[in-house]
Amino acid sequence: MSQWMHGMRPSEPDPGQEDESPVAVPIGDSLDLHAFTPKDIPAVVADYLEECARRGYREVRLIHGRGTGTQRAIVRSLLAAHPLVTDFGDATPERGGWGATVAYLREVGPAS
Repeated sequence: MSQWMHGMRPSEPDPGQEDESPVAVPIGDSLDLHAFTPKDIPAVVADYLEECARRGYREVRLIHGRGTGTQRAIVRSLLAAHPLVTDFGDATPERGGWGATVAYLREVGPAS
């Protein structure tokens, strides 16, 4: 699995310590958002979708958890507005059910 550098650091146990240096995030067909702070989620999701589309992924899974549904709502509002996303919905039960959202991406041509 290859990696991509994102400018946000995953959340760490010590919230008083902020490190804005890039972090290597594995690129695959799913991304677990639990490691990121809520304020970083919009940028992380946008960058992840763009990198996945560039690499030819047509379907990705964003794991936001079940909780109160706040993260799910944030992720879905981002997906609804993102130009690379053609559709999205709950993952199948064996892939996380309503604790994960599957997004379908447009095909992107090669970079010029």
